[in-house]
Amino acid sequence: MSIEQTIAALEARLRVAEDYLAILNLLNTYGPLVDSCSSEDVVGLWVEGGGYNYTRPGGGDGRLEAPAGLLTLYGSEPHREMVATGSAHITLTPKISIEGDDAQAVGYSMVVEREGKRWFVERASVNHWTLKRTAEGWRILERFNRTLTGSAESHEVMRRVLNI
Repeated sequence: MSIEQTIAALEARLRVAEDYLAILNLLNTYGPLVDSCSSEDVVGLWVEGGGYNYTRPGGGDGRLEAPAGLLTLYGSEPHREMVATGSAHITLTPKISIEGDDAQAVGYSMVVEREGKRWFVERASVNHWTLKRTAEGWRILERFNRTLTGSAESHEVMRRVLNI
């Protein structure tokens, strides 16, 4: 291998490593922004028209589209009450796959809430994030989130980790 080929290979590996870290930073920015009621900033993690597909608290599935749908969610009174009491939206380290300007990540998340002096896990979920490199850096195209209820659908999302 020539020195030019070696440098090109190292540059390619470095770009993947930098992309991986940028995606981790993006996903780990989500929780602090949500829990600080920084609605505009959290919505900025998505591309316009991107979505958040999730399990509704009362059952069933829903999808919110960026920016308007997400702004409504993060600005809602129930959300503001939750963060005023104390909450932590935690994104656990996902498995990430990067192919050029597209990426996927599969992993767990949980929401921790405060009740008096006690903290408890209010919800645990599995997530499949689809991401895109943009002029502003990596952004979320779609977050597919399912609460860990033991459902076949949540298990199917977990198995996506095998294919990325």
